Amino acid sequence: MILEAGDILVRRGLVNQAQMDESRASVNGGGIIESVVQKGFVKEDVALKAIAEELGIDYIDLREANVDLSLLQNFPQKLIYRHAIFPVRKEGRRVYVATSNPLELYPLDEAAAALSCAVVPMVAEKIEIAKLVKKHLGVGSETVEGLMAARSDEDDDIELLEKFEADGSELSEQAQEASVVRLVNEILVEAVDARASDVHIESQASGIVVRYRIDGILQTQPVPPEINRFQAAIISRLKIMAKLNIAEKRLPQDGRIKLRVHGREIDIRVSVIPMIHGESLVMRILDKGAMKFDLRSLGMGEETYRLFSELIRIPHGIILVTGPTGSGKTTTLYSSLLEIRSPENKIITTEDPVEYQLDGINQIQVHPKIGLTFAASLRSILRHDPDIVLVGEIRDAETAENAIQASLTGHTVFSTLHTNDAAGSFTRIIDMGIEPFLVASTVEGIMAQRLVRRLCPQCKKPYHPKKDELPKDFPWEQLDGKPLYLPEGCRACRGLGYAGRFGIYELLITNEEIREIKQLGLKHGMLTLRMDAFRKVLEGTTSMDEVLRATKGDTIG
Repeated sequence: MILEAGDILVRRGLVNQAQMDESRASVNGGGIIESVVQKGFVKEDVALKAIAEELGIDYIDLREANVDLSLLQNFPQKLIYRHAIFPVRKEGRRVYVATSNPLELYPLDEAAAALSCAVVPMVAEKIEIAKLVKKHLGVGSETVEGLMAARSDEDDDIELLEKFEADGSELSEQAQEASVVRLVNEILVEAVDARASDVHIESQASGIVVRYRIDGILQTQPVPPEINRFQAAIISRLKIMAKLNIAEKRLPQDGRIKLRVHGREIDIRVSVIPMIHGESLVMRILDKGAMKFDLRSLGMGEETYRLFSELIRIPHGIILVTGPTGSGKTTTLYSSLLEIRSPENKIITTEDPVEYQLDGINQIQVHPKIGLTFAASLRSILRHDPDIVLVGEIRDAETAENAIQASLTGHTVFSTLHTNDAAGSFTRIIDMGIEPFLVASTVEGIMAQRLVRRLCPQCKKPYHPKKDELPKDFPWEQLDGKPLYLPEGCRACRGLGYAGRFGIYELLITNEEIREIKQLGLKHGMLTLRMDAFRKVLEGTTSMDEVLRATKGDTIG
């Protein structure tokens, strides 16, 4: 849910709006209730009782309650550690659990699925739940062993596709302990289940922090504090899996892990960097089984799709896709290649790295350390008689010159650039030292894009905004009394209010007048990123907050 606990406290007069704003500004993974309590604005039991009353559920004082410890035998222990919930009693087909955050529905649903019965939340103080955990489930290594015991039945869910060898050192032996192996497996399996694109394992002064990037937003994952003692072993385990040197702790390292999770092939790119409190690790997850490359399903408007579909079928010329890292450029390019792939044409790509292997397309992995750069590989590609060439990125003048030469000799060239908008791509290539007339005669079209989160269709909430609540460049006249939508949060979207992402696009097609001038692009019908994003808001598929996060305001006319 979106800040509902805070709204309840303000509505009941337990804190004022200024105190709530201050608390929200300093939320640090523990939630709004914890922030309000830490600042001394309200006592935890008072706040929790008010929330329980508002929601119509019971408040329980665990210091005086009789807890049925036999329920622990079948209760998912990962939910106890990660979400601070604890089973209290069972009545018929209902299990009552204590939680300090009754608005977090995901662990309740998980528990209900695991127990095959209804789970009823009861509100309790977080510190009292923690005392129960420590008293009945142990601390330190026993805690981690208890956590891992509940996962022993999931070993078949994850399988390494490449063998590795440990070096026999003490740290290597610790990294191979069953509890560490299972904990690492759990982190990876849950990341895949949560559709995370990246996993961040960070070494901080307070210990280890695990965060997942889901739909472009980083989300902290609660972990039992006792695992901090296994920090080095966890990092070492992942380094071993990625075939990195576990003894090297001073220099950055990069590697790859190939897994099969739930029967799907998962490719993980691993980056390790030494920080002041120890090594931090980031894993980019490429879920081959879940990825679908379909140009129609990316979120383009009908007119943009029609124009781009025609553009990618030109006999020769350069087509650029631009945007920052993580804006979906690779997905757009792969989808374009698959749409025009046929037995009559030969497609060769040069990429860094090759993220997904595509049937019927010849792919080259560049290796700059041995001289196989984009520019060098592109020169060789042209000797293989291709019809269509994909260059992963135009990074320098040499690559740009080779791409232009390929275009001039009758090839269709796809590539990417890092620019803020479509019009800026012309300037960027000219700044690399390419003659303007060559750019004008070879670049046929430029697609700029960003990704925004899709509102959960099951819980999005309509509202009618006032004019001063919207950006100045919002097309107010197109609203015409229709509602916009806000994220609400429900069980289907795990309380986030969003489920998945889609693209917003700005397509600039070159003609005799358009070169690098945005105004002329608009005159000829180009929609900017901002305009396309506003269309999606008016359609009710994303929120105004997402547009403001992903785009800058247009300065037009």
